[in-house]
Amino acid sequence: MRHTLPIAPQFYVTAPQPCPYLPGLSERKLFTALTGDGARALNDTLSKQGFRRSQNVLYRPACSECAACMSARIRVADFVPSRSQRKTLRRNAALKREATSPWATDEQFALFRRYLDSRHADGGMADMDIFEFAAMIEETPVRSRVIEYTATLQPEPGRRGSARTLVAVCLTDVLDDGLSLVYSFYDPDRVKDGLGTYMILDHIEIAREIGLPYVYLGYWVPGSAKMAYKSRFSALEIYRDGTWRDLDDPAAYEKTPHPLSIRPITEQVAAITLPAPSPAVKPQGD
Repeated sequence: MRHTLPIAPQFYVTAPQPCPYLPGLSERKLFTALTGDGARALNDTLSKQGFRRSQNVLYRPACSECAACMSARIRVADFVPSRSQRKTLRRNAALKREATSPWATDEQFALFRRYLDSRHADGGMADMDIFEFAAMIEETPVRSRVIEYTATLQPEPGRRGSARTLVAVCLTDVLDDGLSLVYSFYDPDRVKDGLGTYMILDHIEIAREIGLPYVYLGYWVPGSAKMAYKSRFSALEIYRDGTWRDLDDPAAYEKTPHPLSIRPITEQVAAITLPAPSPAVKPQGD
């Protein structure tokens, strides 16, 4: 099924699939291609309306019987770390951060495979090979960065100096109003270090350093244990009913809203705001 707005882009809906977050439910996604000269403006504009990027596609949940998935972002200026988050910052203070171009490496893929095999062996990405991994990292039509975190290795006996090892990676989009964490993974042997939380905390610091007001975390899903960690961040906003609002009490959200409260796809598409068209460039005269 295809739905279009009066001007490009075109929006499509996926066929129902089992929901990865709430057992017994199915999911659909509303999506559009992210290509051409306007890709960056489209990514900026639709990210503010609950969309997420995956390679050259922008998508948003559009389930027929559920509206539990809500885009979440942290308001950088008002964020205050909790006591446990301050401990996580101290525990990982020795890590070195390096931002690189979106280019996949063998070291990244090795860490990615260890992470999946340990934490998501039955997930939808479990069978990804190095070529699919490279596509996930490198196929980006917008401004993206790979943020790598390395730790110092203890020198071997009889050797001088020390080497560093990759312990965490985050693929990050730089939007006009924030940083969007597209996908992150880390060393499963360091699970007690809270590296997933640490990368979010460090992105908040990066956003603060460069003057961006938000850090986008993807979707928060009430009732999903996988997504519960996002509600532990202060100054968290969620996108619901066409507007951003403070999360407040996570327990106040029902995981399965009444089906009659969900707008039809045609209404959802009609309500999408698109970026203003770029002004036409007039040809120079002779």
